[in-house]
This record gives sequence, C-alpha cells and structure tokens, in this order.
Amino acid sequence: MKLETATLILTEINESHVEDILRIRSNEVINRFVNRSSPKSNYEALEFILEIKRKTEDKEIVFWGISYKGHKNLIGTICLWNFSGDKKIAEAGYELLPDYHKKGIMTEALAAVLDFGFNTLNLQEILAFTNQMNRSSHALLLKHKFAVDDNIRDEKNSGNVIFSLKKSQYQISNL
Repeated sequence: MKLETATLILTEINESHVEDILRIRSNEVINRFVNRSSPKSNYEALEFILEIKRKTEDKEIVFWGISYKGHKNLIGTICLWNFSGDKKIAEAGYELLPDYHKKGIMTEALAAVLDFGFNTLNLQEILAFTNQMNRSSHALLLKHKFAVDDNIRDEKNSGNVIFSLKKSQYQISNL
C-alpha cells in the first residue's frame, strides 16, 4: 500500500530497508521518548521487518517507510496499528530521524495516513500515545486537530499522554 504526498513516498518496508530501519529504530534521539527494545544489528532490523510484513499480511498493522520522492533511503516510519476488535479504532505511531525534524515532513506524512485511515479503512477514531515530554509530537497532533483524551490511560507507560481524533472532527477540520 503506497501513499504519495507532494514531496514524500510512503511505502511498505522490505528487506532492502534493513540499514535504514536499523538507523531509524536505534537512534538515541528518537528512542528517548519511546519505550521499546531497539535493533542492535542488521539481523535484528531484518527480524523487525519480517515481523512487520507478517503483521501486514495478517492485517494487524499498516506500516509505511517514509522517503522523499526520488530517494530510496527511508528517513522515518509511520503506521496504524493496535486496531480495536471491530476495526473502528487504531493507534497511529511515527518516528523520524532527527536531521529531518522541524521540516514539515511528519505533518505531511500524518495527513496522508489520517486520510487513508478515515477514508479508506473507514476508521472512526485514531489514537496516538506520546511521551508527556515530547512537545514536538504534541504540537504535531494538535496541528491535526487531535485532542488529549483524559479518559484513556496507557497501562504500559504512565508517562504517556493519549491523544484522540474522531472521524467526525477530522471531517469538520478538513472542510
């Protein structure tokens, strides 16, 4: 499932992206706000890619690598995952190499993924769990009309703030 924006290509990741995935998922700046184990080698990055491919085939996740048009290297990733049983709610996740922060890249990528989620997958709500200290992520979500949802708690990470965007709010903000 490939998505295109004015300057970006969002594409499924594959085995040719091992070094890019290793670089992105092991980046210390990205990982200071993410609670996960990071790949330490090309082999571990490949294992991650194969797991994503399996979850994509099983429709558990929709996962894209982000690159500039005309460039093959990935500079980040973005996904919809953690779908509710009825497939009406999903969580968005994203990461971007620090050299590409503050350039509007994730704003552009997230807009495409929100459009896909609401208009292709017919999601009714998209959530985003982000570290309470990650002000850039908060600003990105607020720019896309997400709101903090105090009714949801992240049981695995009490340091996270949960943002929510309902389809009805998305449609109103895009009129």
